[in-house]
Amino acid sequence: MSDSSDRSAVTRRRLLGGVAAASVGGIGWTRLRGEYDRTQAGFDPALRPYDETYPDGADATMFRRGLRRLGYYPDAVVPDRVETEWSMPVNGIGHTAAKSSPLPTPEGDRVLIPSDTGRLHAVRPDGERLWSVETGAARSLGFHGTPLVIDGTAYIGGYDGSMYAFDVETGRRVWKTSNLRLRGAIAIGSSPAYWDGVIYVVAEYNYPWQEPSGTVWALDAATGQPLWHDARPWGMPHPSTSIDPASERLLTGSNDGVCYAWEFPSLEFAWSFQTGAQIKGTIPTYDGGAFVGSWDGHLYRLGLADGTEEWSFETGEVVMSNPGIDPEAGVVYVGSDDDHVHALDTDTGEPLWSTDVGGNVIGSLSVTAETVLVGSYDTHLYALDKTTGETRWRVEGVGHVTSEAIPHEGRIFFAERGDISGYWGEGPERLHERGRAYSLVPA
Repeated sequence: MSDSSDRSAVTRRRLLGGVAAASVGGIGWTRLRGEYDRTQAGFDPALRPYDETYPDGADATMFRRGLRRLGYYPDAVVPDRVETEWSMPVNGIGHTAAKSSPLPTPEGDRVLIPSDTGRLHAVRPDGERLWSVETGAARSLGFHGTPLVIDGTAYIGGYDGSMYAFDVETGRRVWKTSNLRLRGAIAIGSSPAYWDGVIYVVAEYNYPWQEPSGTVWALDAATGQPLWHDARPWGMPHPSTSIDPASERLLTGSNDGVCYAWEFPSLEFAWSFQTGAQIKGTIPTYDGGAFVGSWDGHLYRLGLADGTEEWSFETGEVVMSNPGIDPEAGVVYVGSDDDHVHALDTDTGEPLWSTDVGGNVIGSLSVTAETVLVGSYDTHLYALDKTTGETRWRVEGVGHVTSEAIPHEGRIFFAERGDISGYWGEGPERLHERGRAYSLVPA
């Protein structure tokens, strides 16, 4: 992780000097073979509730449960006590990014589990192994994004800079878009979004201070063919794209500390907002606002129409987590390196409660009818009362819990880092125990 103050200084110089050139050069790249349909079907927001934003008639699951990336599961019931039904070792790389989240398929008959070793696993909800495939990402840092599943096909980007599509039933590879077709991308850490036959994903490139160092891509879901891209983001971006139906905006953030927004579905550039340091978390959208966490220690609410700052909340430490939002109560929940989860009013930013969870929070917060699920650096998954912040229970694992915890039909799935020493410079790197994927059930 680079120093945020140095990055912030470089950010401002870069924005003044070269963003426009990067954008024009990126969109006009001559090796693109496809053509993006800027007139494709838009949204009818009245037909799409906040807890599910998918195309009509599509069998779909995706990271943070929809295009708005709210992490909201209103029908899930979190039990008063839980126990581990099964676990399996998956992660063994000492990378600082959050780990991939296990993803139940739309039918609910299997769970896809990506690993930082570059393998994608499929298991039954009860833990029965179905298939496992190794990819080119095994030669790098594996997978850190969460799959998207549409009509029986799973899509995921790897830290080899390639996008993959797999048949969910068999594990057979449907297509691969290599990093060479994506302008030499070195990594895709973001989780793809989908609308109307097109996948939207963000890729990273070798040198944060050169062009391109980050690019938003639109790919044909049937073939993996590149259709459109924009190289405005720089600094090797990690966040996933968010798409807001009501305001018709597509957003992402980057290590340059900027939140970028495009009109959707035309993808004409709309606005940008500069924070004081890196943006690592995916940005949820709700009620005309985008909720942006920054390494400058703040959570911002920005107006989706024009990027105006509406309020900010200071935690005093890095904000890297993916906030969760309860759209019915109007509350946003966010974690920080201050070891706390904070509940804030979405309209005003007023703090409602704050709970110490024993370690940094860099992963996703999931919101259910009564509970907030959140992983901590202290190796525990916590269940917090949504109204008071009181700890209902916590479950100990092996390493830092950094994936999203996904409640699904009576189970809770999540994953963690391995127990690794030496990665942060305190000696030779050593893997003591692999991080595991878990299924929790009522005790």
